[in-house]
Amino acid sequence: MSSWASSLADPKGGVAPSTTRVSNLANHLTRNARQLGDEPALIWGDAQWTWSQMDARVNALAAGMRDRFGVAKGDRILIQSQNCNQMFESMLACFRLGAVWVPANFRQTPEEVAWLAQSSGASGMIWGAEFPDHAAACDTPERNFTLVIGGTAGDDNDFDTLVQAHMGQTVPNAPVDRDDPCWFFFTSGTTGRPKASVLTHGQMAFVLLNHLNDLMPGTTHTARSLCLAPLSHGAGVHQMTQVAAGAATVLFPSGRFDPAVAWKIVQDHKISNMFTVPTIVKMLVEHESVGQYDTSSLKHMIYAGAPMYRADQKYALSVLGKVLVQYFGLGEVTGNITVLPPNEHFEDDDEMRIGSCGHPRTGIEISIQGNDGTEMPTGQQGEICVIGPAVFAGYYNNPEANTKSFRDGWFRTGDLGYVDEQGYLFITGRESDMYISGGSNIYPREIEEKILTHDDVSETAVLGVPDPVWGEVGIAVCVLRDNAGVSAETLQTWLKPKISSYKMPKRFIILDEMPKSAYGKITKKIIRETLEERGLLEQEVTS
Repeated sequence: MSSWASSLADPKGGVAPSTTRVSNLANHLTRNARQLGDEPALIWGDAQWTWSQMDARVNALAAGMRDRFGVAKGDRILIQSQNCNQMFESMLACFRLGAVWVPANFRQTPEEVAWLAQSSGASGMIWGAEFPDHAAACDTPERNFTLVIGGTAGDDNDFDTLVQAHMGQTVPNAPVDRDDPCWFFFTSGTTGRPKASVLTHGQMAFVLLNHLNDLMPGTTHTARSLCLAPLSHGAGVHQMTQVAAGAATVLFPSGRFDPAVAWKIVQDHKISNMFTVPTIVKMLVEHESVGQYDTSSLKHMIYAGAPMYRADQKYALSVLGKVLVQYFGLGEVTGNITVLPPNEHFEDDDEMRIGSCGHPRTGIEISIQGNDGTEMPTGQQGEICVIGPAVFAGYYNNPEANTKSFRDGWFRTGDLGYVDEQGYLFITGRESDMYISGGSNIYPREIEEKILTHDDVSETAVLGVPDPVWGEVGIAVCVLRDNAGVSAETLQTWLKPKISSYKMPKRFIILDEMPKSAYGKITKKIIRETLEERGLLEQEVTS
């Protein structure tokens, strides 16, 4: 057994890693270069690379990493970069060599990225020139080399200099087995430090096919995909799906997100699909520019990472029509748990399965389980557990987390929900988001949905905080729409008759902007930290 495989501590009940040969993921690029050579593969601003050009650059990078730095199958390569062509090329070059791509969230601190380097055992690092502090923090004895994206031309460690020096060389795609790792997909670390979810060549092959079948049916080499989010996580999986289809990816320009720029790109490049999160969908459809550009090419606006509130969902449908695609999935299941396709999104509440994130994806099975692992009856809440080819191989070098996350072969998501009689899944919240007030379990999702029906509320999050009388009480954090003048007290009075008294938040807090993760998601951990930094939780803790 290889060292990486033994580190997984047999997370699925003692089954040894497979020795079944599969196609290397980089073969999608090889095929596209042969069949679609002069067609566009990647577009970034005024620059464009064809499939042949991209294949040549990936070959050159792979040759340089192999010949100059000795990168071989199984080596982990850490990436600290904003979206750019070099970041995408580094992914494919690692796959081609059989190495493991280890992308960091570029917004993380140097200390956080140093943890990723140490915990993954990275032997090399590729970093953007704007991140010298991150590179310095990751300078350990285990690191054999660095490459700088945007470094000084001619330097030995400059990314493009290395590529130019090896142009013309061809590197064959390394032979890989189904369970050979290709990507360490770090969790967002909502509790504790991030963990490296091991994604494999065989698993990812299924994921790409599943994405094309369930999320974007009919996607071909004529499609164009707009990449809005960092390639380090879900957007990277989505863009590899475009490679599998031979479709071109358009990278959003660096810098602050501007909805007007996004809609202009949709018009200019006739964008067919994009992947994002509900908060970005909300920003896009509520921006005045949405009506200034032709969006008729857009067939699939895929949102994930969190459920979309019903009020936002209805408004997006009224603006864009039936192009919304929702999916639910964690990094550990590579986004593959459920799908709610465009034809199951409705503005009319009577037609819509309100609150559902869809039905199980092709090849995926869902079980709603109690604390002891027994399956809950239809309609009753429990932990959402899944099995299927999209489930990851386990956490790298973390047997304790593997033991906790797998039970009888089922991956335990930590999310709570139930299924209806037709098998549609309804998420009621994360187990970690639940709080207990006066002995009653409170799930914030229901309260948040009700608050968002107020015309003046744009975003909200409810979280539990310590209370000397009730154990915990809820506080509601809200962001108001432009020009709204409603007060926190008025919101509290308005909500009171609409919800059970034991679920009623004790206090409302109005912020100018909702704290979000680097991927645009509203996470309770970040909100709690922000409120603590501003001294806004002291009333509850000391009352």
